[in-house]
Amino acid sequence: MVKVAILDDYANFALQAADWSALPAGTETVPLHEHVSDIRQLASRLQGCEVVSIMRERTAFPRTLLEQLPDLKLLVTTGARNASIDVQAATDLGILVCGTGGLGYPTAELTWGIILSMLRYIPEEQTALRAGRWQSTVGVGVNGKVLGVLGLGRLGSQVATVGTAFGMEVIAWSQNLTPERAAECGATLVSKNQLFANSDILTIHLQLSDRTRGLVGQQELASMKPTAYLVNTSRGPIVDEPALVHALQNNTIAGAGLDVYDQEPVRPDHPLLKLYNTLLTPHLGYVTVEGMRAFYDGTVEDIAGYLSGNPIRMINPEALETARQQTR
Repeated sequence: MVKVAILDDYANFALQAADWSALPAGTETVPLHEHVSDIRQLASRLQGCEVVSIMRERTAFPRTLLEQLPDLKLLVTTGARNASIDVQAATDLGILVCGTGGLGYPTAELTWGIILSMLRYIPEEQTALRAGRWQSTVGVGVNGKVLGVLGLGRLGSQVATVGTAFGMEVIAWSQNLTPERAAECGATLVSKNQLFANSDILTIHLQLSDRTRGLVGQQELASMKPTAYLVNTSRGPIVDEPALVHALQNNTIAGAGLDVYDQEPVRPDHPLLKLYNTLLTPHLGYVTVEGMRAFYDGTVEDIAGYLSGNPIRMINPEALETARQQTR
């Protein structure tokens, strides 16, 4: 019997998203819907699991957790990489880590859903209409406004293209962005200071790293227009969260649309939840039917490959040799 734990299946969708019956007879799949952050508690729940499937970076797997899972042989992460896994520790312990494919557009779509919902007060107006009130706000349009894109990679370029289609002026900055690359996306390269000072809507599309952590802080927020909006569908720690809360409380900026946070799930008493000038979603960027199917189809393929002795999409193939040495 091979026991497979499926972590953080928040929407109870994992077993519907792929054909788990394609795995060999005797494979037991156990979806866990509630997030467990305590390492000891999580290690206890995962005892006896030879395979663990994790959804992106919802649950971290540091060395301290991996060392408490003697039965774990395969860790499958959705996506091609996962910064929350201590891959070196997994390799040292003979735990193979494999990734999956995914879709490259859902987060860009959600970004525009957040922008338009926030500026046109769509959630508030629906709530008001259901309560019997008719037209209680006056929204803001995007045509003619300045869209600032912080990070013009795969997702940022898609967001920029839509901004151009809406008749916006698109400006962009990142540490390695060139004028030529910006022009390819219909954007103009500006300095970091100009990006924050001139944007009516500033949207973040960077990977989290040592150099991007806290990149948007008190100074950057203070330089923005009081009528400007900040949107983050990338990673929470790119923005200094206490500085953002302070800016929103003091109307330094008009509002923020956030899909990501320093700690997820967000605790019920988080100050962001009490602010009127926010639109908040629970990290829905990649969460679509199509995206989940791509992730879990890949997960089933990874598990099947491992169980047949032909692992695929290996992130740390060196772990195979470590595992062989451990069984000698």
